Amino acid sequence: MSHITRIETDPRRSRAVVYNGMVFVGGMTADDRSLDITGQTRQTLEKIEAYLAKAGTDKSRVLTAQIWIKDLDRDFAAMNEVWNAWTAPDAAPTRATAQCEMGAPDILVEIIVTAAVED
Repeated sequence: MSHITRIETDPRRSRAVVYNGMVFVGGMTADDRSLDITGQTRQTLEKIEAYLAKAGTDKSRVLTAQIWIKDLDRDFAAMNEVWNAWTAPDAAPTRATAQCEMGAPDILVEIIVTAAVED
C-alpha cells in the first residue's frame, strides 16, 4: 500500500495530498481579494507553486488544471495572460475552465491542479 502524505490539514481539508507519485493541490484562491483578476490569478498561482514545492515537484510537472472564474466574459482573457506566462514552456497541462458562483463574492478565480511528483 502506498503512503499518503497530507500537507496543511485541518478538520475540513488538506491543502495538498501526495499519493502514488501524484500531488493533488486543492482549490487555491488569492489571499488579497481586493486585487483584480490579474492580481488574484498571479497570487493564486504563486500559492500553487509553493504547495507543489512542499510536495517535491514544480509547475513543469502539472498534468491537469481546473480553473473556476467568477465572470468569464469580463476576466477570461486577463486570466489567460497570467496563466500563459506562468505555465512552464512546452509543459502545458490539460485544462478545464468554467464560470461559477464562488464561495465568497470577492473571489474572482480558484484553481485546482494535479501534478506528478519526482520519483
